[in-house]
Amino acid sequence: MSEIQETLLQSLEAFQSTQLVKNKYENILEHLDSGVILFDSEGVLTFINVQMARLLEISRKSLTGLTLLQILRHPQLSRYKKKKILRIYRETIFHRKRYHELSDETGRQWLLTVTYGDQMDGDFLFSVKDVSDFKQIEQTAYRNDKLAMLGKISASIAHEIRNPLTAIRGFIQLLRPHLTKLGKDEYARIILTEIDRANDIIYEFLNSSKPSAPQTTVIPVSSLLKEVVLLTESEALMNGCEVVLLDESTPLHISVDVKQIKQVILNIIKNAMDAIADQGHEHTGRIEIRTRKDQKNVNICISDNGKGMDHITLSHLFDPFFTTKESGTGLGLSVSYRIIKNHRGYISVDSKVGKGTEFVISLPIVEMS
Repeated sequence: MSEIQETLLQSLEAFQSTQLVKNKYENILEHLDSGVILFDSEGVLTFINVQMARLLEISRKSLTGLTLLQILRHPQLSRYKKKKILRIYRETIFHRKRYHELSDETGRQWLLTVTYGDQMDGDFLFSVKDVSDFKQIEQTAYRNDKLAMLGKISASIAHEIRNPLTAIRGFIQLLRPHLTKLGKDEYARIILTEIDRANDIIYEFLNSSKPSAPQTTVIPVSSLLKEVVLLTESEALMNGCEVVLLDESTPLHISVDVKQIKQVILNIIKNAMDAIADQGHEHTGRIEIRTRKDQKNVNICISDNGKGMDHITLSHLFDPFFTTKESGTGLGLSVSYRIIKNHRGYISVDSKVGKGTEFVISLPIVEMS
């Protein structure tokens, strides 16, 4: 009897030890910032941590013990998430894919890792981590590399292109009286217009690769923005929208190249007008400009109620030559990005399709004594 008792006691101690280890690891998984979910070999959910339940927006209690099919039928699971889960299932089971890059409804980027095989005894462990910040850093580095490469090639080719264009323009002007006599003046006008457009693109190309060093002046932000609003009023009226300045009551000063910063703000407002125009004539457009102090920076926020942008467009927004417009060069925002960077600031953007877009320009504040 004592041997049996001893064996039982040892078994109980081993079970308790195993249970303690299990509880310890479950406790660790509970407090990870990654979402974790575990399915057994029968496809039944046996464990889900708080973060994963939060991402699915469903309570853990209602998920534990369900099969994948039952989870897909869960009334609280959004259609968007159902599509993502089905895609992950297909790619994991049929293509043996272990890493999945995903984006959610808000545009945030996630990396989902699947662990399975002999070491898992038939179980499937899914872990998902928010990699938006890493992707942003990666994208900024990639963008800076592209701009640096652009700078190297632009100076060498722009001069070679501009010289023949200048010669062509001169000869067309000499020929214009003869073309007028032949009733072909319209041809000359079109050629000259297109040459001027090519010159403008080359000018923007040069600016995007290496904008001139800022000639800074300390000015009140409010006076700069009031001037910009005055410059845009007539065009806003023609586009059926209004530009509203919501001024900060506290005077804020910045040290900037006024011409360059105006160029950036005007470019953003022009893009906002285009986004509003794409909504149709019945849509009442509104562009709001406001400022706020954020520690050592002044944030200039420019928001609109235009058509908005999806996360793919957002991810390429500051890339040279990227444009969604038929007549755009794709250089305006890359120039703006470089100008703000040269002012030791940064520019960010948030957008929702069908809701609108907000640009935030952050520049170092100047404390006035």
